[in-house]
Amino acid sequence: MRAAQEQFEPVIVGFLCRWCASAAADMAGTSRIQYPASILPIRVNCSGSVDTAYVLRAILEGADGVFIGACHPGDCHYLDGNLKARRRVAMLKNTLITLGLEGDRVRLEYVGASEARRYAKAVKTFVDEVRRLGPNPIAQRRKEG
Repeated sequence: MRAAQEQFEPVIVGFLCRWCASAAADMAGTSRIQYPASILPIRVNCSGSVDTAYVLRAILEGADGVFIGACHPGDCHYLDGNLKARRRVAMLKNTLITLGLEGDRVRLEYVGASEARRYAKAVKTFVDEVRRLGPNPIAQRRKEG
């Protein structure tokens, strides 16, 4: 096997809650906590504002996975946005399965603003999981076609 095939580096789109997950990501960076650079962070005001269309578009455009970072339940600055995100992610997983993809290509993680290590570990775990799943088949078909 070629080296490029052996070490697939996934592209992960990350929707990070401005108040918690994005703050944790910033703290991880300033604290020099190591985590994969595979994640392309997008700061959103609330995880509840991440529409299913955004996630599906990221996958259909070639992202290998989508990570949604949310405040812990009870800590959402918009009261229940993180709970809306949890319901949406459950629906998204089913939609991905219907499209012939693995539901595990989408992950919701609750991360507090001061939890830089937790954020880094969650990203690393997700990147490793997506790496095991392999490249997004939709992106592969687009490259071939």
